[in-house]
Amino acid sequence: MRPKNLEKEQAIRTIALQIIAEEGLENLSMQKLAKAANVSPRTIYIKYQDKEDLLIKLFLEEVLGAYEKAILTQFSPDMEFAKGVKKLWQNTFQYLKNNRHSFVLLQYGKSSPLLNKAFQQANIIEGHFFAPIHHFLEINMTNNIIKKFPHEVHRALLFSPIFDLVNEYFDYQSRPKQIITEKILLECCEAVIKGILI
Repeated sequence: MRPKNLEKEQAIRTIALQIIAEEGLENLSMQKLAKAANVSPRTIYIKYQDKEDLLIKLFLEEVLGAYEKAILTQFSPDMEFAKGVKKLWQNTFQYLKNNRHSFVLLQYGKSSPLLNKAFQQANIIEGHFFAPIHHFLEINMTNNIIKKFPHEVHRALLFSPIFDLVNEYFDYQSRPKQIITEKILLECCEAVIKGILI
């Protein structure tokens, strides 16, 4: 691909992510994207079959890798359980509050077939991403520190609350006072940790 085409494609992706962050996923259309990127809709359809294809590629190429890297910063599978979960929560909160477009795509993926389609398209098998977290959970189950549940259940118990708190964080940005602070986040994290310990 020629440099000019690469620049155009990156501009299309950047503008798509900007629309998602500022106006919401439901307001992203291929026509609107073409107009904002100052290209013809035909240019977008050369690279992307439809909106879903665009979202899958955005998710795989712009969100997933950066999200995993951010969450795993200074995290190790052999950390003490409470310390490890707190680190994961803090990293998740910091990344998502500063990357609203990633948060919107991840939320959309949770409630649609997007994640599964993205993983199938890229031949990603379960556990390929976030493997250190899977290992962390295995260690703590083996050592009888946490209840023995499938990884999907642990993931729901440990990470669904943080997503809901990030959602509240964004909701409260337009209100007089922000209620989702680092202190509240850690208190909620401690409550979740207590619920999963044996």
